[in-house]
Amino acid sequence: MEKLSGKYRKNIQIGSEVEIVQKHHQRSGELTEGFVKRLLTKSPTHPHGIKVLLDTGEVGRVKWVLLNS
Repeated sequence: MEKLSGKYRKNIQIGSEVEIVQKHHQRSGELTEGFVKRLLTKSPTHPHGIKVLLDTGEVGRVKWVLLNS
């Protein structure tokens, strides 16, 4: 499984499978996997990851974009 950085908006599309860190998991670094429903960060890059809304309703910053290869 190949992974792309979640710091760049160009790596993330609606429907992408991603691993995010939710606000309350920032200390532990626990990752949540899901599919992107909406991109919430407008800028092309963000040092902590692009903020997204998953189809489950969870919000967090993308650590990794998962590519099925």
